[in-house]
Amino acid sequence: MLELAAAFICLTTLMTYVSYRFTNLPPAIGVMATALIFSLVLHGVTLAGYPVLEDQVGDLIRQMSFQSLLMDWMLSFLLFAGALHVKLGDLHSYKWPIGLLATVGVLLSTLMIAGMAYWMLGLFGWSVSFLYCLLFGALISPTDPIAVLGILRSAGAPKPLETTIVGESLFNDGTAVVLFTVLLTIALQGQAPTTLGIVELFATEALGGIVLGLLLGFGVYLMMRSIDQYQVEVMLSLALVIGGSALAAGAHVSAPIAMVVAGLIIGNQGRSHGMSDQTRLYVDKFWELIDEMLNAFLFALMGLEILLLPFSWLNVAAGAVMALLVLGSRIVTIAPAILFLRRSVAGREAIPKGAIRILSWGGLRGGISVALALSLPAGAERDLLLSITYVIVLGSILIQGLTIGPLVKRIYGDTVTSDAAPTHE
Repeated sequence: MLELAAAFICLTTLMTYVSYRFTNLPPAIGVMATALIFSLVLHGVTLAGYPVLEDQVGDLIRQMSFQSLLMDWMLSFLLFAGALHVKLGDLHSYKWPIGLLATVGVLLSTLMIAGMAYWMLGLFGWSVSFLYCLLFGALISPTDPIAVLGILRSAGAPKPLETTIVGESLFNDGTAVVLFTVLLTIALQGQAPTTLGIVELFATEALGGIVLGLLLGFGVYLMMRSIDQYQVEVMLSLALVIGGSALAAGAHVSAPIAMVVAGLIIGNQGRSHGMSDQTRLYVDKFWELIDEMLNAFLFALMGLEILLLPFSWLNVAAGAVMALLVLGSRIVTIAPAILFLRRSVAGREAIPKGAIRILSWGGLRGGISVALALSLPAGAERDLLLSITYVIVLGSILIQGLTIGPLVKRIYGDTVTSDAAPTHE
């Protein structure tokens, strides 16, 4: 394990350096693009008659177990780090767009994508059960703010859009994972449970995660408030995420939801009443560093994962078509919610112009979708949905991620900053 970790860290660090040194891309996208180019070069060397290097790197990535690494550990760290810097006051101000998009939006998106996937895959000649199409809808619905948030800030997106995108993605990750877990349980059992059973399973995962996050968050907050020693308080925050994730897995509740709730408590109550200025500085810097490093590892893994995926040109074509349908479902899901909210005074004040376009185009799909696809039961349906998911995620990050900045500047110009007051349509 030590040799495996050393090899992966060194490889990722080298690609991160190359990305920063020779590209002008946003950090996360640059690392992924570098890893993708590296993977294609290895495949070219294999086609030239020297497959040893690609086989060795492929074995390394296979042993890393992308699905287990992201879902069991990295996701909890990333969500906690993200929630740590979200102000509850901001979430409350934009609670309606965030709440609608992270709950009703995810459910509607799952159903719409499932129906379109069932129809589209049939046109391509593949027979995929509707249950697996629902699983695909659930895994491709959550959005990933990692690659786009820095671009929105540097491009001058209004604060309401930043808060809405971050808040939605923090909570829709948890919602989508719980929904996917419920559907996967049905698929593995081979028979549909009762409606009461589905509600109980969903409530156990979601509400259990909320309760666990509240208990852990307030428990660690009280411990932080009783001392003033930044080394210990940083360790407490780290233990909260590691121990909390393990405890959530053992209790069969949602670790992502638990870590979002705990992160919000530590980032607000803990920051205001449980930390000195020095402790606050060290906690912030520690989790910023963890966030940056894990993002680099995650996007490097996504770029290298192409070495292991079953691909054909038909899969790529189906993925491209499905990517357009997924984007269309995003627009259809967002537009009614935003237009409905704008009818209220609070909505007009909270939602700036261009919200539908930016929320739709900025809803990138990321590593969580690939990880959930990897957790599907082995078989032809899994291989097909995995390859399509990877094409969608790749196109989303490289195309939408690289063009969302120019779109923001086109709508708002160069005069609006992230702290500026929103402009009304």
